[in-house]
Amino acid sequence: MVESESDRRIDRRVGLSSRFLAFPRKMAVMISLALLLIGFSVVSALLLTVTHFRKANYSEQPVARNMGLSLVAALAGLQIAHWGWLYLDRTWIDTGLYRMLLFTVAPAFWAFSQPLLKAQTFVGSNSRTIIHALPIAIAPWLGRDLALPLAFVIGAGYLLALARDIHHLRMQRDEYAQEIVLLGTIFVIAVGVALLGVLQTHLPDKLFFILYAMAIGLAFLLVQMALGLRPQLSVEVAETAKASYQNSTLTRVDCPAMLERLAGLMDGERIYENSDLSLAGLAERLGLSSHQLSELVNVHLGKNFSRYLREVRVAAAGRMLCAEPSASVLSVGLRVGFSAQSNFYEAFREIEGMTPGQYRKLRRKGDIRS
Repeated sequence: MVESESDRRIDRRVGLSSRFLAFPRKMAVMISLALLLIGFSVVSALLLTVTHFRKANYSEQPVARNMGLSLVAALAGLQIAHWGWLYLDRTWIDTGLYRMLLFTVAPAFWAFSQPLLKAQTFVGSNSRTIIHALPIAIAPWLGRDLALPLAFVIGAGYLLALARDIHHLRMQRDEYAQEIVLLGTIFVIAVGVALLGVLQTHLPDKLFFILYAMAIGLAFLLVQMALGLRPQLSVEVAETAKASYQNSTLTRVDCPAMLERLAGLMDGERIYENSDLSLAGLAERLGLSSHQLSELVNVHLGKNFSRYLREVRVAAAGRMLCAEPSASVLSVGLRVGFSAQSNFYEAFREIEGMTPGQYRKLRRKGDIRS
């Protein structure tokens, strides 16, 4: 049967119609995914606030803690505004508050990182603080078409400054290999969002905000993964930075002899069992300054002090779990120096890749087979 010209025209129209109908479906899928990531972002922000940003984790870096809390609050606020626009069709994205939050993200992230990456306890002077806060203050009076590209251009500048600071710690890239990959992915996402922000006026309606909401959600996911790999990441980075930025303090120290004394304190006296053991306290026992001990562990053992102490305690706990099968997991953790069960489980999973209970079961099976 020969197909007529009119039939071919109808087929072409049907084909075009199906393609046009497919686009809203794709958009609907993207909106659904964005809404899912928005919900994840808000929950993650709450979890980070009550778990990671505890005072105990930032006892020496209160500015970093406050800036971190400001950052997650700003991102959660942006996501709530995205939810209102994408789900309720409310134009919260056109409010002055949204623009202020938009301009808050980059300087808050930068200010959060500075005390950690440069081993500082404060960030800049009052005049510099005013400079960083000025775009946030004028944001409510900027229109959307100007505010969005300007915020992301400024954000790109902060990203470049942050990349320069991280490059200074390149000697520790092997120690933080997995975390650097995850955080590097966040950098790539941030650069992509910055480009989208500059070009957002050329994108279809709502598409930019869909992509931006998804990018924030993915960033929260990657941060959670990084903290899962290294729960004390912020503390360890600060210690590593402290050792990296200072001149060598070990020129007059007999490092091999000092490492032997350190091993004696750990293996012989089991000083790690003291839950209050600190870098300063151990340095005093060795006759060193805190900076000297930090550099000794970083340079000669290839890890920072927090990681070293956790490894010693976890190794001792592993031996005790096998040697004392009737002892409770909690009692083992407390005896080797961990102050709480949650800290013990976090450190054990981080170093051994499993819980203390799973470790004990696997070792028992191994003993039975042998």
